[in-house]
Amino acid sequence: MTAQSVMIPWQDRPEGCNDIMWRFSENPIINRYAIPTSNSIFNSAVIPFEDGFAGVFRCDNKAVQMNIFAGFSKDGINWDINHNPIEMKAGNTEMIESDYKYDPRVTFIEDRYWITWCNGYNGPTIGIGYTFDFKEFFQCENAFLPFNRNGVLFPEKINGKYAMLSRPSDNGHTPFGDIYISYSPDMKYWGEHRCVMKVTPFEDSAWQCTKIGGGPVPIKTEEGWLLFYHGVINTCRGFRYSMGAALLDLEDPTKVLYRTKPYLLAPAELYELTGDVPNVVFPCAALTEGDKVTVYYGAADTVVAIAFGYISEIIDFMKKNSI
Repeated sequence: MTAQSVMIPWQDRPEGCNDIMWRFSENPIINRYAIPTSNSIFNSAVIPFEDGFAGVFRCDNKAVQMNIFAGFSKDGINWDINHNPIEMKAGNTEMIESDYKYDPRVTFIEDRYWITWCNGYNGPTIGIGYTFDFKEFFQCENAFLPFNRNGVLFPEKINGKYAMLSRPSDNGHTPFGDIYISYSPDMKYWGEHRCVMKVTPFEDSAWQCTKIGGGPVPIKTEEGWLLFYHGVINTCRGFRYSMGAALLDLEDPTKVLYRTKPYLLAPAELYELTGDVPNVVFPCAALTEGDKVTVYYGAADTVVAIAFGYISEIIDFMKKNSI
């Protein structure tokens, strides 16, 4: 079994737009009430599958219980999301307890689709599972002790080991956070934890001075791993989440080659500024086709939106505007 290749959602840069990344004119693509029980649908992951796309979606219900749901789409824009959450079976462990699940990522490695999410087990940690068909799902051992968020797998082994980015945190609305990498021989035992990126000094790049976290699965390019990530500043109105990018060394991802000083996308549209949590752009998935990239992001912790860009332009922008 191999990952499928299909045409990604795309819209050309609007005339007169000079931005490195631009929004879909029909955002948001998934509204908060897309399934009967949902209060909000956001921070979700998608991937090419068969003759279209599959996804794992964060759907908070009207009791604001957080869970993940599978969904399918022919075009990556119009989605049919299951009305019931994913039910996990035992994978490499019998311990599949979970108080909540949220903010999934998904990638294809070797022979299956791997999902990571923030898993509730005496506090937030990183849950791992897999599926072959997005109908039957298997949960594995949690990767780390609580507290941790933003578990993002690389789409292939690095030096013979599985690799995952994460953001050690606390049990609440974490006011700190740097990006680390960890390695595993078997997707069960994780170690060799190393720091990859820290927050920036306020005076150098304030939009990412409070905390940062990995976003979509890193994209392999000839020049390095392209990592979209979120950065946070604590303002007088609370946290403000924006999106930037970094380029990591292919052989040693702890080496940051370039990193955006300005953000690529920040809350500006009404659906990003207003919602359950205002002022949030939170990327969780990216689809590529040649030089094109389409990034899926949660907006205001309420809806799903997409933005577009060219990989070569983003890398060139990083080189000219690196911190």
